[in-house]
Amino acid sequence: MLVIGAGMVGAACAYYCAAAGLRVGVVERGAVASGTTSAGEGNILVSDKESGAELDLTLLSMRLWAELGERLGGFELEAKGGVVVARTPEALAGLSALAAEQRVRGVSVTEVDAAGLAELEPWLTADIAGGAYYPQDMQVQPMLAAAQLLRAARSFGATVHTGTAVLEFLLARDGALTGVRTSAGELSARWVINAAGTWGGEIAALAGVPVPVLPRRGFILVTEPLPPRMIRHKVYSADYVANVASSDAGLETSVVVEGTRAGTVLIGASRERVGFDRTMSLPVLRKLAAQAVGLFPFLAEVNLLRSYLGFRPYCPDHLPVIGPDPRVPGLVHACGHEGAGIGLAAATGHLIAQTLTGATPDLDLAPFRPDRFAREVVT
Repeated sequence: MLVIGAGMVGAACAYYCAAAGLRVGVVERGAVASGTTSAGEGNILVSDKESGAELDLTLLSMRLWAELGERLGGFELEAKGGVVVARTPEALAGLSALAAEQRVRGVSVTEVDAAGLAELEPWLTADIAGGAYYPQDMQVQPMLAAAQLLRAARSFGATVHTGTAVLEFLLARDGALTGVRTSAGELSARWVINAAGTWGGEIAALAGVPVPVLPRRGFILVTEPLPPRMIRHKVYSADYVANVASSDAGLETSVVVEGTRAGTVLIGASRERVGFDRTMSLPVLRKLAAQAVGLFPFLAEVNLLRSYLGFRPYCPDHLPVIGPDPRVPGLVHACGHEGAGIGLAAATGHLIAQTLTGATPDLDLAPFRPDRFAREVVT
């Protein structure tokens, strides 16, 4: 089998398939983790998932990430926990309703009043109605994680070809895939996994099938290093969940603030569909900075080191595309995870490996089926 893409999801697919005994090759047109993975914060979150198929996928993935941390390590897996805050009584009521739904599905969440939030985050603004604490939320260093999973895949015999672009799918007379033609020559494969992230739609189109994965741009600010534990958890406002679930093409921002082991603070998050436009937007950066200061006032006196942007692989129904494509025998998709690709990578790779080895998948893949968009037109 052949995996297209050496980002976080592609690396997880390669690792789990190689560990299951499959012969695995990986092709990546750039370097390992050079796409969306390099611009991610490494979030493994359950706190922002509404009840449904994605939440089930998340809970499976979090268990698998914990196992990977024990088995492999080397990628800064940290169970830091998440704190979601509500500024108004109305927002708090919505957060409480979400927490109640999540709790029924197996999420560990504790509702916290303003005094409790001050204990969790001493530097947090006092202008808060309440919030919720999610101890299951974790974080990894995404580029290290992808590299480590590929290193482990190689130990099982996998090969990785960087700087190698897929140019064409090779088909038998019956329409089944037999391999790909790349910039370095032809490669044969019984299965080809489309793990191209934000470019997953382009790879699907190359195979002759529509999968509407579109880029959704986001910016991140990085501060100078601060003393340890000034910000102890991943902290974000309750409207972040609504923005994640929104299909609006315009700009949306909702503050997300978290510290790193190096002492820097990461500030996000923005979302907008502007194609692959890499133009830096000063108004967006200013808005993110202002929202962060509103949550943690001491940040007003902190210097910024840099900012960067990336593209999330957006799908119209906010669910990833996972599993074999019935329209092209041999084509398998593992893309369209939007901003949750790091967190959902482990479960995605695990489920793909189960499917290709004939095992019964731990989750029903029907909600993620690749042909569910067949009648939709996305612009």
